[in-house]
Amino acid sequence: MLEIRDLTKRYGDVVALDGASFTVAQGRIVGFLGPNGAGKTTTMRAIFGLVRPDRGEVRWKGRPVGPEERARFGYMPEERGLYPKMKVGDQLTYFAELSGMDGAAARETATGWLQRLGLGDRAEARLEELSHGNQQRVQLAAALVHDPELAVLDEPFSGLDPLGVESMAEMLAQTAATGVAVVFSSHQLDLVEDVCQDVVIIDHGKIVLAGVVEELKAASSHRSLAVTVNGEPYVPVLPSGTVTSKQDGRLRVLVDASVDLEEILASARRAGEVTAFSFEPPSLTDLFLAAVSEGRGA
Repeated sequence: MLEIRDLTKRYGDVVALDGASFTVAQGRIVGFLGPNGAGKTTTMRAIFGLVRPDRGEVRWKGRPVGPEERARFGYMPEERGLYPKMKVGDQLTYFAELSGMDGAAARETATGWLQRLGLGDRAEARLEELSHGNQQRVQLAAALVHDPELAVLDEPFSGLDPLGVESMAEMLAQTAATGVAVVFSSHQLDLVEDVCQDVVIIDHGKIVLAGVVEELKAASSHRSLAVTVNGEPYVPVLPSGTVTSKQDGRLRVLVDASVDLEEILASARRAGEVTAFSFEPPSLTDLFLAAVSEGRGA
């Protein structure tokens, strides 16, 4: 298990991390979410010793993380970290060797990963010759080529088309199924909701929400309300409520779970024929917006 304990980091007057604490269990996929500048990348860099926190520590399997532990981790940075003019197969072999594999095993593992990612025929191609999506696949392979126990991925789905997203999500699920702890950041909350079992939300360096996604949704004090009258979106008069989305002719409003549904339905019927009515647990996007707003005292 990865443990982030009370991480605090300042850059002059800027507080990047403010007592951040959370855990990532082996075999689980955790979405690490937050607005831009919330502290996600600083946390990830602290895991790999690229940032030294002012306070707190990172632990793996109950021990402080040092060079030996980091050698068993895989990291995919948001910015491309590969050599554009180097052959793809040689790069993956090189990264595997850096993690302690001998030459033959490194080459075999690199070849296996390229085949799994549908790039078996591109081993001799230079990275710069590949499409953006295929470069992203190679970057993922570089993070996983040495069979790490922990994979930390910064925006792994960035720039991928729907097929690329589906392929990447499947690869992460397969990786976690082998017992690897996977934590990744993303701004695509709908995607995170589909892929992740757990979520950690950070804002201004503080963890504002963490837990199992389905449990957080069920326990929320908010619900997502959607009403359609005469085939058109209908917004009931409520003491409070936030419009969260409008798509496919439906308007969703985040409301307090204790609202009087009978009164809302009666009000809608007075306006016309009610053609659709739903009252559901909030989406991950709803949870994110509520947690960040509450954390800022909104």
